[in-house]
Amino acid sequence: MTEQKPINQWKTLDKDLNRINLLEQATHYVGRPLVAPGIALCFIALVTLAATVIVGQSASSLIIIAAAAFGAYMALNIGANDVANNMGPAVGANALTLGGALIIAAVCETAGALLAGGDVVGTISGGIVDPASVADAGVFIWAMMSALIAAALWINLATVIGAPVSTTHSVVGGVMGAGIAAAGVAAVNWPMMGRIAASWIISPVMGGVIAALFLAFIKARIIYQDDKIAAARRWVPVLIGIMAGSFATYLAIKGLNRIISVQLGTALLIGLGFALVTQLAVTPVIRRQSEGMENRKKSLKKLFSIPLVLSAALLSFAHGANDVANAVGPLAAIVHAVNSGDVAARVVIPLWVMIIGAMGLSFGLVLFGPKLIRMVGSQITKLNPMRAYCVSLAAAITVIVASWLGLPVSSTHIAVGAIFGVGFFREWHAERRARQLGITKGKPVAPEERRRRKLVRRSHFMTIVAAWVVTVPAAAFLSGAVFVAISLIAG
Repeated sequence: MTEQKPINQWKTLDKDLNRINLLEQATHYVGRPLVAPGIALCFIALVTLAATVIVGQSASSLIIIAAAAFGAYMALNIGANDVANNMGPAVGANALTLGGALIIAAVCETAGALLAGGDVVGTISGGIVDPASVADAGVFIWAMMSALIAAALWINLATVIGAPVSTTHSVVGGVMGAGIAAAGVAAVNWPMMGRIAASWIISPVMGGVIAALFLAFIKARIIYQDDKIAAARRWVPVLIGIMAGSFATYLAIKGLNRIISVQLGTALLIGLGFALVTQLAVTPVIRRQSEGMENRKKSLKKLFSIPLVLSAALLSFAHGANDVANAVGPLAAIVHAVNSGDVAARVVIPLWVMIIGAMGLSFGLVLFGPKLIRMVGSQITKLNPMRAYCVSLAAAITVIVASWLGLPVSSTHIAVGAIFGVGFFREWHAERRARQLGITKGKPVAPEERRRRKLVRRSHFMTIVAAWVVTVPAAAFLSGAVFVAISLIAG
């Protein structure tokens, strides 16, 4: 008698459950990219609700509520795009995990915005448009609203394509476009625009040159020395002192101005004091940390990791203090114009407006920042703690030099320019070393192979430079179009 196979009475149910499980997996896979935009929309909705509670529901208040929503959208985009320049090098050098970078940047950006963010902001974005040309409060409000919307849209587009652009220049372009649409070409301060255009070239080149010089110094004085550890004990405290002095000078210029007026000479003396004290304090620390280390390049990277993390945190703090006005400056101008009925060249930023900017920067960074952090940190050129440290030093020093020269520079251009400077210096140095060691003698290297050996990805270089060049005109065109559309609807 043959044994009968057991009948699976749950066969149909198992098939249905498998189909449901497969559908759930597919839904989860498809819905995952929508989580971040969904949270961002919730943040904008909460800001809109909070603004409604704060300013009321009168007819004039509706303009402030709408501006608050667009200000939150702008802050999200600044957090997604601009903050990557501070944390990208540390992540790319493996000194920080992506999660750790997001936490540190969110805390430092918020602290910088709330503790050292400017109480007063120029509503015409540094004299881009003559205030007399938009003296009518109604026209001014729509112009600022158009600039806010256009700048946010452009930064959003740049983030999608993976291009770190200047949020400052986006706002400047937005204000310029709205000013032209409202009052004509003559309303624009063209000499100021010429200085901004010059900064497109000067600031990244300056950042790149300074970063390359520091990397050349590290290679000559530490990496290529016979006793690398002894050289590191001598020079790493000096480099950390330079970092401390640079950031102290930068924060004195940017942060103390809300308390007392600090001239550049005074700020430099403050920085010099911090540099000397820091160098003396870290010398025994570096000596203890380097004990027992092997005399090789890999050991040196450990000595730069903690200073690199600290420099990234300080850069984020400084960025929050300086660039929060890009997100909330036009919003503060709209609030002032609606409440007072007139146009002021400079206005005070209300606390609730500053909080919107600070929270928006943090939310944008956490939700959308990882893409650009990875791109800036690892896809332009390969970074290690020493190279990334040169980038951070160059960013701080270049801003100080630019402040002394009176140049309206962009922190984005400087940081990314410093990364390019490190990469191109490595290319030049690698070829120079190869010629000196005779590696390239004999069999010639084909042009295709030479292109493959490049240490800077040319596709990213061209994309970023193109985005920098078109930022102001693109934001201006968008702003002008938005202003015309709003005027037609409102009129």
